[in-house]
Amino acid sequence: MTSATRNQVLSLYMRVFRIARGWQSTLPQETESERLYIVQEAQTLFRQNQQLTDHTEIKKCIDECEARIGIGLHYRNPYPRPLYLPVMGLATQKGRKLKAQQRMRKQAKPVYLQSHDEDS
Repeated sequence: MTSATRNQVLSLYMRVFRIARGWQSTLPQETESERLYIVQEAQTLFRQNQQLTDHTEIKKCIDECEARIGIGLHYRNPYPRPLYLPVMGLATQKGRKLKAQQRMRKQAKPVYLQSHDEDS
């Protein structure tokens, strides 16, 4: 990881914690739980991706973090927006089976949900 990339990642990490510190929920009784969620989610995802060395993968993670920050601040909701796509909701072409469905679902996943698996 280059020093510029490292600085960008550390800057994002600190930005997330600053956002969590000043977070105000739309429901006042939920503020503390949402702050805790923001901190735990950031720690989990940053530690999960700590060993990445490929610059394209690091860039994807940075883009995901920035997208989640933007969406969270805009909608005042720290949780990732759900993906409304039924399990077999994409039409298949003739002769294609489940592998094509799985590939299309993976391609349809938005950038802010790339670090979440199908079960989350």
